[in-house]
Amino acid sequence: MADGLSELTGVKRAAILLMALGQESASQVLKHMEPKEVQAVGSEMALLSNVSKDHVSEVLAEFSKTVERQTGLGLGNDDYVRDVLVQALGEDKAGGLIDRILRGASTKGLETLKWMDSRAVAEIIRLEHPQIIAIVLSYLEPDQAAEVLTYFQDRVRVDVIMRISTIDGIQPSALQELNDIMEKQFSGNTNVKTSSVGGIKSAANILNFLDSGMEAEIMDSIKETDGDLGQSIQDLMFVFDNLNDLADRDIQSILREISSDSLVLGLKGAEEELKEKVFRNMSKRAAEMLRDDLEAKGPVKLSEVDSAQKEILSVARRLAESGDISLGGQGAEEYV
Repeated sequence: MADGLSELTGVKRAAILLMALGQESASQVLKHMEPKEVQAVGSEMALLSNVSKDHVSEVLAEFSKTVERQTGLGLGNDDYVRDVLVQALGEDKAGGLIDRILRGASTKGLETLKWMDSRAVAEIIRLEHPQIIAIVLSYLEPDQAAEVLTYFQDRVRVDVIMRISTIDGIQPSALQELNDIMEKQFSGNTNVKTSSVGGIKSAANILNFLDSGMEAEIMDSIKETDGDLGQSIQDLMFVFDNLNDLADRDIQSILREISSDSLVLGLKGAEEELKEKVFRNMSKRAAEMLRDDLEAKGPVKLSEVDSAQKEILSVARRLAESGDISLGGQGAEEYV
């Protein structure tokens, strides 16, 4: 693929832009982002160094912004990231995130869990009743919930996913009580908004982020216990081959957000029909280079292919959630 901006992931572009905007403006932007987005962009900001002026110019041009030439990129990154995160999130939320980004610990109640390492979340809820675990995972973002689930035994995973799929909303009082339980393990107060969590769609979203082997095992077990429920969950899952059903403009949007390496690895395990769809939605030169890369790429581990496909699917879901693309499928609306 072409050199320059096309080599930068969306997260890295966002990090460069925020570093260029300055602390106050960057902090205002971060206030409107989700925990996992702040963590991802913050991590990239902390890692930035030796950013070329060409890359900065290209990023700024893409976002149609005008900034002063002196960006301060690469100078005192730790202090810069710390100040921006504190301004955006306040001392409490920023404290734990700064530790994880710059040194490698947390907010309060249920919201706290969104900012924590997945292994730590698993340890906190491990001894809770499966129904409590199901509610907590429903409250988290699907990718984080999926990662937390990997730290549980097989039988617990199946039980929890089935419970998540049958949750039909939670009473505000029950959610507040659960928040209080979580809060006792930390400190301070937090306001929990009434949330409609759980359900078949939630279960499907979480399964989408598990590796293929674990996902298949859980689905097989669910279908053995409740075939109709298993089929309902499967109908709502979006897998890599489903990309072939997307509109060309949506494929193009996804391609702009993923790296060449991830695309090559992901397509190594794809059907020819999907490969051709991707080629059609690239420039002739980029398509030729991608074909060459695929042919030159030797055998790769299935786990690497699976990881790359999950990354691409994660980008697709993020774009769908923001309304930039439509994942289509049975429930998609038609336009005339």
